[in-house]
Amino acid sequence: MPHFTVVPVEDNAQSNYDSLEGINWVDYRDTGQGYSGYTDTVSSDGHGNHKEDSPFLNNTDTAAKKNDFYDRNLALFEEELDIRPKVSSLLSRLVNYTNITQGAKEHEEAESALASRKKLPKSPSMGTLMGVYLPCLQNIFGVILFLRLTWIVGTAGVVQSFMIVLMCCSCTMLTAISMSAIATNGVVPAGGAYFMISRSLGPEFGGAVGLCFYLGTTFAGAMYILGAIEILLKYIVPQAAIFHTSGPNGGDGAMLNNMRVYGTIFLSLMALVVFVGVKYVNKLASLFLACVIISIVSIYAGAVKSIFHPPEFPICMLGNRTLVRDQFDVCAKTVVEGNTTVPSKLWDNFCNARNMSDQECDKFFMQNNVTEIQGIPGMASGIIRENMWGAYLEKGQILEKDSLPSVDVHGALENLYLYVSADIATSFTVLVGIFFPSATGIMAGSNRSGDLKDAQKSIPVGTILAITTTSLVYFSSVVLFGACIEGVVLRDKFGDAVNKNLVVGTLSWPSPWVIVIGSFFSTVGAGLQSLTGAPRLLQAIAKDNIIPFLRVFGHGKANGEPTWALLLTALIAELGILIASLDMVAPILSMFFLMCYLFVNLACAVQTLLRTPNWRPRFKYYHWALSFLGMSMCLALMFISSWYYAIVAMGIAGMIYKYIEYQGAEKEWGDGIRGLSLSAARYALLRLEAGPPHTKNWRPQVLVLLKLDEDLHVKYPRLLTFASQLKAGKGLTIVGSVIQGNYLESFGETQASEQTIKHMMEIEKVKGFCQVVVATKVREGIAHLIQSCGLGGMKHNTVVMGWPYGWRQSEDPRAWKTFINTVRCTTAAHLALMVPKNVSFYPSNHERFTDGNIDVWWIVHDGGMLMLLPFLLKQHKVWKKCKMRIFTVAQMDDNSIQMKKDLATFLYQLRIEAEVEVVEMHDSDISAYTYERTLMMEQRSQMLRQMRLSSAERDREAQLVKDRHSLIRMGSLYSDEEEEVIEPVPEKIQMTWTKDKYDAERRTRNNAPENFRELISIKPDQSNVRRMHTAVKLNEVIVNKSHDARLVLLNMPGPPRNSEGDENYMEFLEVLTEGLERVLLVRGGGREVITIYS
Repeated sequence: MPHFTVVPVEDNAQSNYDSLEGINWVDYRDTGQGYSGYTDTVSSDGHGNHKEDSPFLNNTDTAAKKNDFYDRNLALFEEELDIRPKVSSLLSRLVNYTNITQGAKEHEEAESALASRKKLPKSPSMGTLMGVYLPCLQNIFGVILFLRLTWIVGTAGVVQSFMIVLMCCSCTMLTAISMSAIATNGVVPAGGAYFMISRSLGPEFGGAVGLCFYLGTTFAGAMYILGAIEILLKYIVPQAAIFHTSGPNGGDGAMLNNMRVYGTIFLSLMALVVFVGVKYVNKLASLFLACVIISIVSIYAGAVKSIFHPPEFPICMLGNRTLVRDQFDVCAKTVVEGNTTVPSKLWDNFCNARNMSDQECDKFFMQNNVTEIQGIPGMASGIIRENMWGAYLEKGQILEKDSLPSVDVHGALENLYLYVSADIATSFTVLVGIFFPSATGIMAGSNRSGDLKDAQKSIPVGTILAITTTSLVYFSSVVLFGACIEGVVLRDKFGDAVNKNLVVGTLSWPSPWVIVIGSFFSTVGAGLQSLTGAPRLLQAIAKDNIIPFLRVFGHGKANGEPTWALLLTALIAELGILIASLDMVAPILSMFFLMCYLFVNLACAVQTLLRTPNWRPRFKYYHWALSFLGMSMCLALMFISSWYYAIVAMGIAGMIYKYIEYQGAEKEWGDGIRGLSLSAARYALLRLEAGPPHTKNWRPQVLVLLKLDEDLHVKYPRLLTFASQLKAGKGLTIVGSVIQGNYLESFGETQASEQTIKHMMEIEKVKGFCQVVVATKVREGIAHLIQSCGLGGMKHNTVVMGWPYGWRQSEDPRAWKTFINTVRCTTAAHLALMVPKNVSFYPSNHERFTDGNIDVWWIVHDGGMLMLLPFLLKQHKVWKKCKMRIFTVAQMDDNSIQMKKDLATFLYQLRIEAEVEVVEMHDSDISAYTYERTLMMEQRSQMLRQMRLSSAERDREAQLVKDRHSLIRMGSLYSDEEEEVIEPVPEKIQMTWTKDKYDAERRTRNNAPENFRELISIKPDQSNVRRMHTAVKLNEVIVNKSHDARLVLLNMPGPPRNSEGDENYMEFLEVLTEGLERVLLVRGGGREVITIYS
């Protein structure tokens, strides 16, 4: 039987929405220490990178380890069981793992009693109805349904209103399908849309869209508060208004100021309620939901009743114009008092005299009749035919009923306040922006996933059912409003024609007050929900630590309540309150929600198309085409609603994205964008495999060979500086280094070296990759780097390496042997080579050369490398002000004048600006200095060779004495050079120490001084003398012309074919570059890298 360990899990009341992110971080390191507790906790490394002690970690105590690890049946896996959990232990811990939401529930319990921290968390028990369906209904139904839907139907007509509702609800339904796929692909903690997007598309998109979602939720709170104030001041207690109209046309300004004052008061009270305790908001949620449901039912009841007995709401019309009902009592021009006909109050409003004369009366009033029509004709009246098509109005335009007769004459402007007129200009796009917030709120279910018994079943079913229900309510409401209510009443936004009644309230049964009170409480509840959810969302973003300046908002009260986040939310909501117009705030939050939904669809589409192994949603009814359709609809709705708001919202998201990218969010969340990058990289690499790049596209793809010192620090960091100046952030840069040793023993050093090099690359602003290899010999490691760095078409074509300083003084020839071997390797691989000599004198990235020259000494044609490199260097700010000079060498039989003309023409065709100079080198006899220099070089080489031989013989003699009668393999103890000089002794040879052998060894030692005396009589090799002559002469010319140049570029001679002359080759290079401060030796890769053609 397998051994199971049951581990209790404590409730950690910390508001960290990241704590349940996919259980995918496994630490296989064995610390050798027992854990002090068994709790699954979330730890942080101080940089916001949360690490999880998940059920996959082997956290059992020592006794359990012994029982598990040394099970007789698993003895073969003893070593693995030391660091990896057994399957039974893993399953046991998975069973005990809980996914309680790190949200409002913990805060409520923490407030209730301190003892709650010691309780074991209750298992999630909420089903689809209570956990998803009803919360989604409460969030979706809102202020727009009660305050604006009748006005939208009247303005756009039934057909276009149907289209508006269809567009918005289709968009949210497609988003819900995508969201269901993401939500059922693993555990989704509180944080909802932000969590899903950030874990699917990466921290940059996650942070940008998360903040947009936060701003949308915050502005939604402001919109709900403005809706509640509008209901309060327009329909419940109009007397509470602080500001009153100063004249007949000053109503709008006074109303906006009232909204600002009362909105600020309401916002402060609501924020205080949220601050005091979330539990009060949660307890009132069911009451608010009941208000919404009762209000909607009353609308349906009133619509059914209107078939048989329509409610009495008469409207007074003057001609075809609608009159404001509260300005008069009787809808007639005259009234009979006793037996006398006297002017009515309506007459008094239009005429200045009470004597029934028409001298001072409004012309339109006098020439048109006053009629009274029914405001709610009822469903059986056939009014839907008139309301089928739209009647868009300009601001200030009077509401008219086209079917009534009217004499079209101009009335007095001062009487316009007596008519019902449009307060804003309307169009189809404006109405879409105002209606869309009534379709939002679909994320409520995914936010509660931790409280659900089966989140992966409840979220899709509950959300899609809620959207279906609300869509049906909206569709039916559009039809009912169009079929029951008169058109001018529908277009009357504030119910002025029906005596300041809420228009939808006039239809409801049993009383308009059911809707008024119900809508007021539902909007207050929705505002509280927004002010509760938005700070937690901001806290989740802050705790992820991807936006540094938001870090302070991750802190809160002792129980985790986001105090600072609540304060910021209240301040941002206050901005919405100061706008004071529901119709202007609604499009703003539409933008933010649409952007959020757009990225939910994008996340689902990307994951589906990439087919990542972890993409296994339980919800199967999704498709990438549906996600793309949803994404396209979101984008279209953004620009339909308000193109300028859309651009602003996208600009805000873009700035946040670039900020997070600039700050370098070091997060690996397994997001789809990284997978997308991998797919794009793979596609591009396969395309590059088609063939080598054209000469026009050739640029140096650099492999920089760095040397590390004993402490694993970069020895010559200026090599990286030079590489960054040459590349200027373009093309491929690989920084390679070799550690001598055994890979199994040097793995730690390799990791440390990579970190050191990466840190230095950041300092020097080198954008590229780092590769460190371990090899028994440095030269072999370098050969491996040259052969294997890069991938496919993204391979290096140029090698940059340092000069082996102090090679003359060193007895160990490995340094210069490795250097020459690298030169040979690059030549064999057809790679270009650059060797910066005196690299310590090269400028840093912070220096600027304000003048000076970059001199190119073009001795042999190398494919144009010497022309291209100074051009690339001059793109960098360090070398930008330098001028380019090109020198070439002419022999006696060359026409130097013609050479100069040809070179100038060539440079003109290359579009490179440079001065041209041809240097003539006359034939001359080899000087005594050259001869002596060659002689000294050869004597030194011979002397060092004999010294090494003598040293090797002494070592061999000591080894023979020590290991007599043993099998010996003679080899190098410290040097690659010795391995080549000394032939290994064949194996299985029995060494016998005889007197003859002893005498021979003594004679050899006595002959050593004679060998040194032979050095004096050496005659130098003629080929060496010729090479030295060339080096000396060229050096004289170069120093003469370029002694003050900022940089000298020079053809690098190739190494000798025979390796015996390697040491002489180093001497030739030293002589060639003597007296020059900065030299760049360049060797072409055997192909043309520059062209005159476009």
